[in-house]
Amino acid sequence: MTASERNKNLKILAATGLFLLVVLILDQVIKPTSSLSMLLTVLQKGSVYALAAVSMNLLNGFTGLFSLGHAGFMLIGAYTYAILTIPSSARDTVYQYYDAIVRFSIPETLSSFAGPLGTVLGVGIAVTIAGLLAALFAFLIGLPVLRLKSDYLAIATLGFAEIMRAICQWGKLGPLTNGSNLLKSFARISTFKLDLGGTTLSFSTFVPVFIATVSIGLIVLLVNSTYGRAFKAIRDDEIAAEAMGINLAKHKMLSFCISCFFAGIAGACMAMVLSIAQASNFKSAMTYEILLMVVLGGIGSITGSVIGAMLFISASEWWLRGLDSGTFLGINAPGIFRNGFRLVVFSIIIMVVVLFFRQGIMGDKELPDLICGIRTKRKIKAEAKAAAAEETKAAPDETPKGGA
Repeated sequence: MTASERNKNLKILAATGLFLLVVLILDQVIKPTSSLSMLLTVLQKGSVYALAAVSMNLLNGFTGLFSLGHAGFMLIGAYTYAILTIPSSARDTVYQYYDAIVRFSIPETLSSFAGPLGTVLGVGIAVTIAGLLAALFAFLIGLPVLRLKSDYLAIATLGFAEIMRAICQWGKLGPLTNGSNLLKSFARISTFKLDLGGTTLSFSTFVPVFIATVSIGLIVLLVNSTYGRAFKAIRDDEIAAEAMGINLAKHKMLSFCISCFFAGIAGACMAMVLSIAQASNFKSAMTYEILLMVVLGGIGSITGSVIGAMLFISASEWWLRGLDSGTFLGINAPGIFRNGFRLVVFSIIIMVVVLFFRQGIMGDKELPDLICGIRTKRKIKAEAKAAAAEETKAAPDETPKGGA
């Protein structure tokens, strides 16, 4: 690693740490009754969708595998996390129509002898198990499905997501999944608080943002590793990649499982943010929304996926909300701005972005590289101007002196 690359990485780490610090401060400053409370909602949902979009981009953008089963793997992660974190005292209330099979809670078990640290570890373990279980299902599904290509792979994975949604609502699995009833009372973001001598610190926004940031950081490291270069080679040309000695089946399976692992973690964070886990929330429309975020940001750009997810959630959850309530930007027009008009305007905005940004907002570029590229161009122009000025000064004066 060169000195410039080391400095670049240090700057990225410093910026990430500063961002997390700002989120933690906002968590303490902004109250639920504040007019800026929607900012916290955008950060919470945006971070979850950003992780889901980046994990899909790893599969679709960097490996070239067109999958539409992300909602199914997020569903697995959400249900796994919820089942493993419901307190024992609330099991009978949640499973009021069934006799629950799982009778323990990981955070509750660990907190009994480790206190608040046990709760943190328990949530972390539950989230990790959620991702691992999603990866296990991805491995089992990938054995037959990854033999397919293009649209056939998309249809097969989409079918898997719909099957998983139906299975989770199956009555015979009620003692585990609670059937068509929702799961609740598990560890959610509103419970992430710390009491320090009368002062209560809230981590309701920091926790999902932190999990998403760490997960996206791991995906960045993977993409920049030798495995990431192998994924890109498969995306560009499978025949050439195989001729270079890349095991196609192995690397496709690896990319599929890793992508679904982080999709499972995103599903667990989604359950935290929504405070419930229900199969009806993880419809195929969720996969299409995540795919739209990837396309808007730029296929093959991790930064683009994050920007696309944040813009999508900000516009749909915050900026355009007034269009449904009759007032927007100070204009009161209930005859025009009515329920559902927000979706019309949002669709028009998406079409405009797609028309004028064919490769997405970022294309296949990353934000740090783009910033460095702009700085390099400015430096080159400045050096060129300085060199031209020096040549002008050094050139002899060829103007003839005297008359003819």
